Amino acid sequence: MKTGFGFIEIDGVTYDHDVIIHTDGSVSKRKKGRSRKLKGDLGHTPLSEYELDILAKEKPGAVYIGTGQYGALPVTKKADGILRTYSAVVAPTPDIITALAGEDRRYVAIIHVTC
Repeated sequence: MKTGFGFIEIDGVTYDHDVIIHTDGSVSKRKKGRSRKLKGDLGHTPLSEYELDILAKEKPGAVYIGTGQYGALPVTKKADGILRTYSAVVAPTPDIITALAGEDRRYVAIIHVTC
């Protein structure tokens, strides 16, 4: 994997939008619409509890949140509370990419590709 401002490359495919890497290794587009109503308060569409229902469905051993190239994606307090029930790493996206390379557990990664 590699990343730069506005993109992430996973298994040779380049994505120009936020993505979710699922426990089975599949990749899907992050559906920010569920958190968009919180954008006005924070200036960015945050990662909120409205997007974290996948964790209960997939039961990952670890959760990785890539907060963007410079670490600017806000995570709401309620989402942070949910993440605390998992082995969660919240860090700038380049750091998450490095951490995923050595991860042996089933994981979900929610990756922000800008800011």
